[in-house]
Amino acid sequence: MTLDALAAAAGIGLPGPCHAAVTGFAIDNRKVAPGTVFGAFQGTVVNGEDFIPAAIQAGAIAVVARPQAEVSGAVHIVSEEPRQTFAQLAAQFFTPVPETIVAVTGTNGKTSTVEMTRQIWRMCGHRAASIGTLGVTTPDGSVSTGLTTPDIVTFLSNMSGLAREGVSHVAYEASSHGLSQYRNEGLVVSAAGFTNFSRDHLDYHETMEGYFAAKMRLFDEVVSDTATAVVWTGTGEWTGRAIDHAEQRGLRVFRVGEQRGEQQGNGPDGIRLLTQTPTQLGQQLEIEHDGVRRTINLPLIGAYQSANALVAAGLALATGTEASAVFDAVARLQPVRGRLERAVITQAGAPVYVDYAHTPDALESAIAALQPHVKGRLITVFGAGGDRDQGKRSAMGKVVSAHSDVVIVTDDNPRGEDAAAIRAQIMRGTRDAAEIGDRREAIAAAIRQANHDDIVLIAGKGHEQGQIVGSGAAMRILPFDDVTAARECAAQVGITQ
Repeated sequence: MTLDALAAAAGIGLPGPCHAAVTGFAIDNRKVAPGTVFGAFQGTVVNGEDFIPAAIQAGAIAVVARPQAEVSGAVHIVSEEPRQTFAQLAAQFFTPVPETIVAVTGTNGKTSTVEMTRQIWRMCGHRAASIGTLGVTTPDGSVSTGLTTPDIVTFLSNMSGLAREGVSHVAYEASSHGLSQYRNEGLVVSAAGFTNFSRDHLDYHETMEGYFAAKMRLFDEVVSDTATAVVWTGTGEWTGRAIDHAEQRGLRVFRVGEQRGEQQGNGPDGIRLLTQTPTQLGQQLEIEHDGVRRTINLPLIGAYQSANALVAAGLALATGTEASAVFDAVARLQPVRGRLERAVITQAGAPVYVDYAHTPDALESAIAALQPHVKGRLITVFGAGGDRDQGKRSAMGKVVSAHSDVVIVTDDNPRGEDAAAIRAQIMRGTRDAAEIGDRREAIAAAIRQANHDDIVLIAGKGHEQGQIVGSGAAMRILPFDDVTAARECAAQVGITQ
């Protein structure tokens, strides 16, 4: 397709006619080939405008950049928001795309919810995929991307590739970073989920208001005008504010949770959670939807797992899947990697769980999920990532100390910070906590002291396969997997899986 045809389809004006054929899009000048449209964006570390001459020399026929950028030898597509304009233009190039696309935002639960949505769709007969922290999960396998929301070129290319493989339904994670950087624009998003909201990423967004505003771009701008907003109602004032955003946009609101009175979601536009009873291997949920009460034996433990599962059910319902098939699929959901994943049961009989929780709210939710199953002690191992919001560290320590019987503070991904300094900040919020910097030794220490009625929680890294040490040119990723480490440590005394 020619540049002027793409621009016309996206509703973007050009400085003049340009009939040159577009061969691709790139935001890295090293990936530019003849016929490429180059996106020159300002970043926190690198300014893409510095690489405009190199991109043009490599064959870029157009550059999307701010008005003040210097572009010579290629079409300058001027924009005050070059990331957004680039995304809108690229969306016209990367076709076809799956016919049904949903997005999920929230502080916690995005990964589980998109993966559960994919599972529900698959069990209901659709060729479905998910995109997010775990990678691109298709009906045939998984390919890691390394980012919750990949760059816009990778994102749109993945979507088009999935469609060409026959995938009709896709659920993707809409992170606050991705939303604020226009990394998932230009597609017809027919439903969007809001899981919860709590403190995170303030190193980037600075304030809770800025963080929430980034999340709300999903409802305000990204989804289609006729989309459905599926909102979990257990997030306090943020729930009401999210619903306000959806209603102001004119979206259909589908409430999910323990609503009361006028906020009930038991009709066709909601799922009401009536009761929730822990069982040995999961939980029994009694729900109401469209006037029908149902009992679901969910094979996953934890209140937040049921919240994610019901939001996923809401997304499936909102996109036209039949209710009885949806709720039957919910009862057959499989655990999501690194999300309250049972890694091993020790010889003493103590189950060891691995979870991605790395915020105060997520830690509290993970611990609350395990507590109904604890007869003895809950032993929690956790740390905090470096080069991230420092203000949450002592709060993490306080939450874990308040709700765990034994606390071990260890290293997470220290990145460019001093690991001992990170642990010290966490320790300020703890009481009677042990400090063991080496993560494997911390896990081993927890497993050694766990008795039959105890449960061990290893929090923070979840599915991650490496430990990030250093930053910039000095950054190293040391191979490390919490699940593998737990199994290996338990093997030292014998295991039963």
